[in-house]
Amino acid sequence: MKRRHFLKTSLAASAVAGLAGIRPVLGATAETVSQELYELRSYRLKPESDGAPLHAHLEKAAIPALNRIGCKPVGVFTEAEPKDGPAVWVLIPHATAEAFARSTAKLNADKEYLTAGAAYLETAKNNPAFVRIDTWLLLAFAGMPRLQQPEYSKAKTTRIFEMRTYESHSEAKAVKKVEMFNSGEIEAMVGSNLGPIFFGQALSGPNLPHLTYMLSAVDRETHRKNFGGFGSHPAWKKLAGDPQYKDTVSKSISRFLNPTAYSQI
Repeated sequence: MKRRHFLKTSLAASAVAGLAGIRPVLGATAETVSQELYELRSYRLKPESDGAPLHAHLEKAAIPALNRIGCKPVGVFTEAEPKDGPAVWVLIPHATAEAFARSTAKLNADKEYLTAGAAYLETAKNNPAFVRIDTWLLLAFAGMPRLQQPEYSKAKTTRIFEMRTYESHSEAKAVKKVEMFNSGEIEAMVGSNLGPIFFGQALSGPNLPHLTYMLSAVDRETHRKNFGGFGSHPAWKKLAGDPQYKDTVSKSISRFLNPTAYSQI
């Protein structure tokens, strides 16, 4: 198999290309595209926990420290109807792979962070702030290389978010689904007022291969109406009928998320 063909058809290869700074990825133009990376975390909590120590840490220590090293805006969400038990979801943007790689060392060297987060960081073994942390590293799509925020998100007024994950049965099909988004599906979502926040191709984490993206609205009823408009959008209908994109999704997971009072998204 020729190297060029392999890079176009393998999810693993596109992940390596993204981390190495090779751009553009599949679906981009010949122009240079600077794509962010997203660190998506799920802090799993005990059923009886309200997550108070974790929330205090994120608000008072982690987010200010992440902002200081250039990670902004940071989103923190709770799931309206938890599918896998109670959890706190955190979305952290990184400008480059190098920035992501150095972020932990920078936080550990931040005296202000270590002081503000001491109670959380040094919690006793018999009273942990969370059960475990699941983490995914996502590469922003060429079609939306930077996180976007509608005005109601920037203003932190009433808002809701839907996070969707599309799993694929093969690496090649996963790449085709990313291509489908970059070829017009993102534009159709923007045109239907679905308020996209980010689109990310999973490079690492559980349940690969898959992609994850986030939509938004002022409330769930508005979101439902906007999705109805998306279903009849000409660009989406054309893509949905294109045989090259058949069977690109084997499993779809939808989560409605509510932002915490201190979330920056």
